[in-house]
Amino acid sequence: MSSDGDKMQRETAEGERSGGGLGKRLIFLLPALIFLVIAAYFLWGLQPERDPRKVPTALIDKPVPQFQLPAIPGLDLPGVATADLTGAGEPVLLNVFASWCVPCRVEHPILMRLAKEEGVAIYGVNYKDRPADARQWLANFGNPYSRIGRLSQERAEVGIELGVYGVPETYVVGPDGRIRYKHVGPIQPKSLREDILPLLEELRGRI
Repeated sequence: MSSDGDKMQRETAEGERSGGGLGKRLIFLLPALIFLVIAAYFLWGLQPERDPRKVPTALIDKPVPQFQLPAIPGLDLPGVATADLTGAGEPVLLNVFASWCVPCRVEHPILMRLAKEEGVAIYGVNYKDRPADARQWLANFGNPYSRIGRLSQERAEVGIELGVYGVPETYVVGPDGRIRYKHVGPIQPKSLREDILPLLEELRGRI
């Protein structure tokens, strides 16, 4: 009886050691597994054919959602509404910006050049900004916008309907009032040259 009991104790002990060893191996392997997952994610994100600024949106080729944003108080420019985009009769850039947005300063010279040298109609959406700060920002860096709508915290639903993730963001809206392209982040010369300008030329050719 004692022999059988000793045998059972030995088997139990061996099982515990075996299970404990497996657990220890899993603990040692866990950092390596986490590293592999993170490395795979970054490799996917760095694929040359994948542009992280081109965020898919369900609004592409669909009409601009219905919205109406008031003008910035104290600024001599009208606000922006859906009717302004659908009735523009030309392609329009709808640019989401804010005075507190550092990347907005990076793309601002490009917007100024588009408005002054290329004759592109640019409408602005001032995102969760104080009117005084927005006015000062435009005074400092120039104003490429022919219309600016104020998207305050109280009107956050407009940002949701437009699919705004943050600032800056830019939409290309066709003469028919349909969203044709969305760019997330500051517009860079490469994106301007390869994506935005060719699309604007194409849309102008359809007028």
